[in-house]
Amino acid sequence: MHRFFVTRLADISCRFPRTVLALTLLVTVMATGFAATHFQITTDTATLISPKVTYRVNEDKFAEAFPSAGDATLVVVEGQTPELAEAGAAKLAERLAQDKKHFVDVSRPDGGDFFAREGILFGKLEDVQDTTKQMISAQPFLGPLASDPSLRGIDNALNTMLMGITRNMASLDQLQTPIRSINAALTDQMNGKPTWFSWQRLFSAHNPSMQPPLKRLILARPILNLSALMPGLEASEAIHKAAADLQLDAAHGVNIRLTGAVPLSDEEFASLADKIWLVAGAMIGAMLITLWLAVRSPAIVAAIMMTTIAGLIVTAAVGLITVGRFNLISVAFIPLFVGLGVDFGIQLSVRFLAELETEPNPQKALINAANALGHSLLLAAGAVCLGFLSFLPTAYIGISELGLIAGVGILIALLFSITMMPALLMLFRPKPPRHHVGWRNLAPVDRFLVRERRWVIGSFLGLTLISIISLPWVQFDFNPLHLRNPKGEAMATLLSLMKDPNQTPNTIDIVAPDTKTAADWVSRLSKLPEVAQAVTIDSFVPQDQAPKLAVISDASIILDSTINPIETLPAPSDAEVTLSLRQTATSLREAAGTGTAEAATDARHLADSLDRLAASSPDMRQAANQLFSMPLEVMLNQMRAMLQAEAVDREGLPQNLKNDWIAKDGRIRIEVFPSGDSNDNKNLIRFAKAVQQIVPSASGMPISTQAAAYTIAKAFIQAGILAFITVCLLLFLVLRNIREVAFTLAPIILSIFLTLASCVLIRQPINFANIIAFPLLFGVGVAFHIYFVMAWRHGERNLLQSSLAHAVFFSAMATGTAFGSLWLSSHPGTASMGKILMLSLVWTLICALIFEPALLGSKENKAKEASKPTDKA
Repeated sequence: MHRFFVTRLADISCRFPRTVLALTLLVTVMATGFAATHFQITTDTATLISPKVTYRVNEDKFAEAFPSAGDATLVVVEGQTPELAEAGAAKLAERLAQDKKHFVDVSRPDGGDFFAREGILFGKLEDVQDTTKQMISAQPFLGPLASDPSLRGIDNALNTMLMGITRNMASLDQLQTPIRSINAALTDQMNGKPTWFSWQRLFSAHNPSMQPPLKRLILARPILNLSALMPGLEASEAIHKAAADLQLDAAHGVNIRLTGAVPLSDEEFASLADKIWLVAGAMIGAMLITLWLAVRSPAIVAAIMMTTIAGLIVTAAVGLITVGRFNLISVAFIPLFVGLGVDFGIQLSVRFLAELETEPNPQKALINAANALGHSLLLAAGAVCLGFLSFLPTAYIGISELGLIAGVGILIALLFSITMMPALLMLFRPKPPRHHVGWRNLAPVDRFLVRERRWVIGSFLGLTLISIISLPWVQFDFNPLHLRNPKGEAMATLLSLMKDPNQTPNTIDIVAPDTKTAADWVSRLSKLPEVAQAVTIDSFVPQDQAPKLAVISDASIILDSTINPIETLPAPSDAEVTLSLRQTATSLREAAGTGTAEAATDARHLADSLDRLAASSPDMRQAANQLFSMPLEVMLNQMRAMLQAEAVDREGLPQNLKNDWIAKDGRIRIEVFPSGDSNDNKNLIRFAKAVQQIVPSASGMPISTQAAAYTIAKAFIQAGILAFITVCLLLFLVLRNIREVAFTLAPIILSIFLTLASCVLIRQPINFANIIAFPLLFGVGVAFHIYFVMAWRHGERNLLQSSLAHAVFFSAMATGTAFGSLWLSSHPGTASMGKILMLSLVWTLICALIFEPALLGSKENKAKEASKPTDKA
């Protein structure tokens, strides 16, 4: 009955090739139109797990309460100096805030008016005292600078201090650091080297712990183009364009980098698309070579390829109809379909060539081939389909959708192989083979596998035992960050930020129902050794404000008139700058006689540099003025803001800050940071468990990573059990022999264990992406082993010499090229998928060509088979 179905369709296709071809091409064209207009793919790894899983439910609740924490772009402004970073971030944030076409909201989580004014209050009292003391001690220098923030003002300030040194009111050694720093910057600039000067570094040189940051952050919520494959690309390009317009680039000492959920998602798709033509070219090229070696006929190669491409297009359309869009896992149906679709084509075409050796009529030969393989093809397709559909009930949506698409795709591949391909073969009329289809020279190997079957089976069982023993060393890494290209801008920036424990993304988010509960949870969480800190809206209200404000108030009284002069001098002329340079050079040489040898040398070097600058061009002096005056303006403005600090309470916090930490309904956000290494998986596991013991509804990457791993493992166990039961039932219903069912499935299980052991050997972790190698391995393995069992069942004894072994070998090679080409991908997850798929296929082929014949070649089975009438129908 089953063979009749395949034979009947093949017969119709042979008798009416043009009609069948026209119908299949019409279906293909319609599928092409649908797929082209409805193609969608999501690179969001979070959607690979069912939203009904507990940790996903908690994540959705957090996102609902605090939507601003979701789809965002984090702009990292890195400067060669703290002043360049601050000025660049301020200018860029202002420009982006005006761009309502691309951004909903723009804020500075570590800067802006609030932190510029109140930031000093977040330090310890000792730090506040040290900072204000340092400012007061610099008062003689700050006065001239504030009233004349130019190169002339810097020269005059330095000249005034040098006068005090010559009058023995101070020591030249006290000025050695600024003299050396100014000289180094001037020398580099006049020698044509890129250089940047920092007054903040200069004033905090004695206390490295108070060094201002070289990175500033801007948080932008972009308007996403949801119809595009990279929804945030337009916004990201707008950021880079704004930065270019503002000259925020390496040539001006600033570097702009993007990260966050939106750029990471876009970059994920870009890395998938990168080298796509190389991957596709390698796949097609290697497959064409493999097909040629298998059939040695351009006509048959063309028929197989056309059939495979048409079936692939139809499967893509069906996949989009059933699931709506592809994901990072389900898109693997492409190499899967190519691999298994080509397998059906090779099986049928190789048997067709074998039949042509005795039957010169191509139509009859093809019907004979379909009749001989019909049972095997249907059984293989059914078993593979059941195997993939077994993932449908699981919570791992990524593999569940792949299972649905692949399961349907297998049936489409078989249907096209027994309709479109026979029609093409009848139209192309391939020539009969010149040589015998099969490997007669493998007769000694066939005899060896039967004669030494105990040794062969024992060897494989030994390998299986070793593989089982090695299972505890299999690495499971379900951290989605490890699937991304570490060299991409967004990922590289994120990895850079993760080095700072205060900027790590490996934090846990909690939504407390009210302020009282939040305070209680924070108190309990803060006592955990696994927790570094727990941040809430109240964390932005500084502690011990009264003594700090008193210190700041005293400093403000002393410094106010100094840094806020009644009037500032107009910009100097070039002649005035030149005169001030020469005067300061003279003062430096006079003061050199009062200091130590080292300080005197530094003073003379700076004097020489100032004379050289005075003798150079006006453009050079203007550049020097910009070198020192720009960071001076930034520092003075920060000092002015700092001395205006005032008492802070929750109500007085900026509204955008409160929106990030207090939901509209009054719920409170808590962000918990891990202690220790935030990139250590074991440390994060302990951190997540400790926090969840207090707040089970917590969410965040440390929790989702572990929960996803559990969900995936559970999905594979569920699907594996279901697939094993359903496939066993199918095989038993068809074969009616438990031993033959075991002979079909045993090599598959063996190849899975051997693949896992090989992963241990090459230190390849199992991750979100490459774990699909195992259902694919199951599908390919079931097909291959069914072919051998059915052939043996129908009387074939010299399996390695048969056309079947020839077909299986080249089918595996073709499938391997389809899967292995993924290894060339720029996407680490996809590349690891290709690696394990290739590895698993090698073991599948070894088990099929060596272990399976040894199992089937037993005397007991031969005797049993000899007592049964052979079914040659």
